[in-house]
Amino acid sequence: MNALRKAALLAGLAVIAGSASAAADDEMKALATKSGCLTCHSIESGTPGPNGMAPIGPAWQDVAKMYKGKPGADVFLTRVVLEGSNPYGSHWKDKVSGLAMPPNKVAIKETDAKKLVKWILTLAPK
Repeated sequence: MNALRKAALLAGLAVIAGSASAAADDEMKALATKSGCLTCHSIESGTPGPNGMAPIGPAWQDVAKMYKGKPGADVFLTRVVLEGSNPYGSHWKDKVSGLAMPPNKVAIKETDAKKLVKWILTLAPK
């Protein structure tokens, strides 16, 4: 295969991968909106909360950065989404205005929570 064909093939694969990634992003954003997640969380780091105060919950880029490479992070975070977090053991203290994450079993199914968490963990800034 000549160099021009290889370059065209790679460019085509990059477009397909980008389209798949954009579709996944759109799907996860829609799931997060439907489940009420974006009421307290933003996707991008540095996004202020209501009235310019600290956000209610951490930005998902910050979550991804904190848990990047940690074994079992997806299982732990899925449990936090479904069962909530301990307000006395928050490692987001002084970074967010919320005391704890409430349990969300009513708002999102476990299978959807797992998909959303796996996507969130891909959002770590490069």
